[in-house]
Amino acid sequence: MKFKAITYLAVSALIIPALFIYATKPRHMEKKEKVIALLKAIETGASEPVAVINPNKYIQHNLGAEDGLAGFGKLLQQLPPKSAKVNTVRVFQDGDYVFAHTDYNFFGPKIGFDIFRFEDGKIVEHWDNLQEKPSTPNPSGHTMTDGSTEAKDPDKTAVNKQLVKNFVEDILVNGKMEKLTGYFNGDNYIQHNPQIPDQLSGLGAALSEMAKQGITMKYDKIHKVLGEGNFVLVVSEGHLGGKHSSFYDLFRVENGKIAEHWDTIEEIPAKDQWKNNNGKF
Repeated sequence: MKFKAITYLAVSALIIPALFIYATKPRHMEKKEKVIALLKAIETGASEPVAVINPNKYIQHNLGAEDGLAGFGKLLQQLPPKSAKVNTVRVFQDGDYVFAHTDYNFFGPKIGFDIFRFEDGKIVEHWDNLQEKPSTPNPSGHTMTDGSTEAKDPDKTAVNKQLVKNFVEDILVNGKMEKLTGYFNGDNYIQHNPQIPDQLSGLGAALSEMAKQGITMKYDKIHKVLGEGNFVLVVSEGHLGGKHSSFYDLFRVENGKIAEHWDTIEEIPAKDQWKNNNGKF
């Protein structure tokens, strides 16, 4: 297949410059496949996946990167040679949005959620949330990315999104703890947060311990609720330990109850440290 290069960004002699060639006719791929290939290109330097980005409209919400495709290239220039590793563990689609859960080595080991918005078949906007990857599993032996990966029950996407949104609003935003047990099937609950063990009782014990240590966690506002089948991602803004933070929570629903949870929490820097003016959300 022939490509007409219309945008070129030299990254470095050690990262294939053609990574940032924008092509007018990328090969046909589904949106989820395009996202997986694009993220993997950070590691491999492959040029073709970058063709999915529209360089004339690309809006960046990672506050550590300058806006546009050029900002993404400038960020990658700072990577030590051959240091990036990318393993996308799960990826889902909700209309024009694709959200991915990835194990990165990107300026150090991290776990991240990425959200991409498509328009006319091209990526035009990106959000993400990154957290340092712990060296050991959580108290129940789970990592931040293991567990179920395949979406089920596509006909229940809307009802599952509403269920999870209600949970976050009731419990995490408004603190209506009397409603907590209604969202779970007894004590059956798998937890992937690095600090919290399985089971609803484990969650309660962890939150109590945080309170004893004076560590407060408050969700102030929900910004996005995206889902495919029994997986729902909620993007929220709030404070952890008094620090302005972004919360990305991924839930798996089973038989109308929350059954599994993954998350990343990232501190939002002061505005004078932002590399773009698009905001975190």
